[in-house]
This record gives sequence, C-alpha cells and structure tokens, in this order.
Amino acid sequence: MDIMSFDFERKQRIAIIGGGPGGYEAALAGAQLGAEVTIVECTGVGGSAVLTDVVPSKTLIATADAARAIEDAGDLGVQFFARGEKGKPLKPEVAINLLAINKRILALAGQQSEDMRERLLEEGVTIISGYGRLEGDDAIVVSTGPEGTDFDRIEADTIIVSVGASPRELPTAKPDGDRILTWKQMYNMSAVPEHLIVVGSGVTGAEFASAYMNLGAQVTLVSSREQVLPGEDPDAARVLEKVFTRGGMTLLAKSRAQTVENTG
Repeated sequence: MDIMSFDFERKQRIAIIGGGPGGYEAALAGAQLGAEVTIVECTGVGGSAVLTDVVPSKTLIATADAARAIEDAGDLGVQFFARGEKGKPLKPEVAINLLAINKRILALAGQQSEDMRERLLEEGVTIISGYGRLEGDDAIVVSTGPEGTDFDRIEADTIIVSVGASPRELPTAKPDGDRILTWKQMYNMSAVPEHLIVVGSGVTGAEFASAYMNLGAQVTLVSSREQVLPGEDPDAARVLEKVFTRGGMTLLAKSRAQTVENTG
C-alpha cells in the first residue's frame, strides 16, 4: 500500500523489517505522516550500507587515495625529508597501518548509524533490535533473545520488507574470516595483504580492488562479465579498467572463480 494513500484519521501502524537506507527512509516518511512506526533491525540502523559497505568503502577509498597522493607528491615538486646522520636528508617512507585505518572506518560508520538511530527516535519511531519474520498478512514476529528464544509479535496495517543483501557464499569457497573473506569481514584485516584476489567486479568489488591497489597490494580482479561494473556505461567502465591496469592490477574478464582453498 502506498504510504501517501493512508487515511490518517485512524493512526496507521507500519512495521518495517530492515533498517538499511530503504527501511530508514520509509520509517521517517511514515512517522512524519503521522503513523505509528516500528522498525526491526539486527545489526544497526543504516544496515550494511552504512556499517560494512557503502560508507566504509568510500572512506577506505579516500584513505587509499591520500596515501597514493603522498607517494606521488614528489612529481608535483612537494618533497618530504628528515635529517639523518651528518645532516644528510632521508626520504621518509609511506607506511600503511591498516589496523588503525579499519578502526577509524568502523568508528565513523558506527557514529553515522547512531546519528540515524537518534533521528528515528526523535521522530517517534520504535526501534527493535532483532530478527523479524512475517506471520500472516498483518503481523511480524521478532526474535530478540541471544539465541532466538525471546519473541515479540507486532501487528501492523502495512508491513515493509527491506532486508537488503548479504554476501553470496559459495560451497567451494566458504569464508573463514582469515584468508577467504566476505566484504563484511574485510575490516578485520590488520595488515595490507601481499596479494588480494577480488571475485566479482560490481561496485563493491571494484571499490575494494581500487582501494587495496592504492594501499600497495597486488590485486587481481575476477569478473564473469565483459567489463568491470557490468551494469554501468561501457565507456565509463573502459576508463576505469585503464586506471586499474595502469596501476598494476590484473583484470580477468569473462572468468569465474571455481574454488578457493586456504592452504595456509
């Protein structure tokens, strides 16, 4: 049902499963139009977009670009030196502290999630931390306990399902959080890998490939399609591919990862 078509002479009840960008905006719109809104989210307001995907990846790219800019500053006539023995200048090296970078990224993402949460509360939205499932046409059941043992039942006139996406896990490439990682686990790494293989050349894959290339890792990008960013303009994709190859990245087009094995 279109929110704008509600008869608000009787206070409408809206229940939303998923607190990502879609659920967040729907909750704000419903509350501002006078509805009684409840939103169910299991990780934090903003969902993956804010906590592990869009916002963190953009921050990572900005950090990587800054590191590359420092390395290339000499070409612009900007030089960094420290005085060594007998007054001889020593050219400093750019060091990447990935642990500190990821800590800052997650802190910024967490703060944005908290800001979004406070905005919802200011608008009178009820936020429940848990996992929601549909029960008929007019109710959802939310498991709120640590092991899914505690349940709340929420009746609603309108239910919005906005659960977003999850990383696809292949049976032949099970993520272990150590050497085989989903995008949600990338921020647990404490050091830039010597060689990073990215499977998938959509927006998220291309962003991580670009960022880690600029952080100094050898990067291989595996794409099952003819171009990077298969859903985007071919001319723009070709420009991006030239940037990647010029930076030393290996692009494998029309290729599929068959299996992944952690050999240690």
